[in-house]
Amino acid sequence: MQAKQPGINSRLVHGTYRPDATGAVNVPIYQSSTFAFRNAEHGAALFAGREKGYIYTRIGNPTIGAFEDAVASIENGAGGVATSSGLGAVNTVYMTVLGQGAHLVSTASVYGPSRGLVEKHYRRYGVEADFVDTSDLDNLKRAMRPETRLVYVESPSNPAMQVTDIAGAAAIAHDHGALLAVDNTFASPYLQRPLDLGADIVLHSITKFINGHADVVGGVIVAGDAGLLARLRDVMVQTGCSMDPHQAFLVLRGLKTLGLRVERAQANAMAIARWLEAHPMVASVRYIGLPSHPQHELARRQMSGFGSMISFELKGGLEAGRRLMDRVRLATLAVSLGGVETLIEHPASMTHASMSKEARDAAGFTDGLVRYAVGIEDVEDLIADLDQALSG
Repeated sequence: MQAKQPGINSRLVHGTYRPDATGAVNVPIYQSSTFAFRNAEHGAALFAGREKGYIYTRIGNPTIGAFEDAVASIENGAGGVATSSGLGAVNTVYMTVLGQGAHLVSTASVYGPSRGLVEKHYRRYGVEADFVDTSDLDNLKRAMRPETRLVYVESPSNPAMQVTDIAGAAAIAHDHGALLAVDNTFASPYLQRPLDLGADIVLHSITKFINGHADVVGGVIVAGDAGLLARLRDVMVQTGCSMDPHQAFLVLRGLKTLGLRVERAQANAMAIARWLEAHPMVASVRYIGLPSHPQHELARRQMSGFGSMISFELKGGLEAGRRLMDRVRLATLAVSLGGVETLIEHPASMTHASMSKEARDAAGFTDGLVRYAVGIEDVEDLIADLDQALSG
């Protein structure tokens, strides 16, 4: 009889374990910049790739390697590449796949710096890009060109909370000879595994859900193909955006509780979204767990849960949103998401300020939109906090 694969929470807890001679139950922090060779022949073999081992932490490190393997296992990929930030992961993907004359098609409502990196820098080197609403695959089909090399999707998207059919996007990309990369940060591998749906690359800002404690900045890329993984790692090494071993140790610790944190936060989010939807001062709520969300059924099919990110707009627009953010007492006015604490922010003036108003409108979110990243506090306290802020 074929052994049943352990459940995801068992894999999260035990998949990080690498036994060593000491019997340590946690992966040690190998806080070393360089590693000694047994002899000259061993050093030459490592540099030539004839033997596996460690040379220099920018190239590889046991603590970082344990983290890369753990995430790759959960995402069902060939391996992982850890980076010093989420944007470092984005840039590594871009630099690996795009070159002069290449074309990128991306989700319009994508993380602001992911778009800004292309518009401000890659275009200087001859890369062209179109940003479209990928929740409608017809938009993606129309945007494809013979020179398209990468389709870059964020689903659910930030902050419009749009959901893209990943399997459909993969088919379109592959029909045109392009790769599909999916930013899976908002869902985390606990709720969505894009490689299983046909994507070639999945990446995360591990600053968010994977770490989950607002104390680490980092990124990770997982590829489904070993050859592509090697190309991604080469770019990371050459550009020097490697993760630090202590970062990796902290994220390995956070990874073990990913399931518990996501389950609690998304239960809170569902209750809060329903409460907001019924509130007389709320003009609209964007939470993919609500049947009113236009891609609710798609999310139900390709995700195992709806996550904990809510975007909503108040009647009164931007000024009403500002008053709310200044009046909340329990939620923290700060950017980022995916931590144990609830955060509230204004995308148009904060995370997406680099985008023009025209680009934000085209991406599907207004200047009055508020982003609410739900944490694991008692949901009654979070609702009471919103209630007093809206009533004040």
